[in-house]
Amino acid sequence: MESKSKSTTHILGWVATVLVIVGALNWALVGLFSFNLVAAIFGAGSALTRIIYVLVGASGLYLIFFARLLSHEAGVRLPRAAT
Repeated sequence: MESKSKSTTHILGWVATVLVIVGALNWALVGLFSFNLVAAIFGAGSALTRIIYVLVGASGLYLIFFARLLSHEAGVRLPRAAT
């Protein structure tokens, strides 16, 4: 049986992945058709739209951390940014 923290991490990973996919699809729509689906649904500049954008951004940051964690567990070295 999974521990509670592993289960929470698993759920958080899935939620973050879904939010990043939503954000990516929204950006594709903006780039291809100049159509912002999130703003169309929740209102341009509304508080809910901004909250969704923040959650998508936070999810992206979480997935960066998660990818580094997984690569560390698997023994894979990710490239570092040039300084």
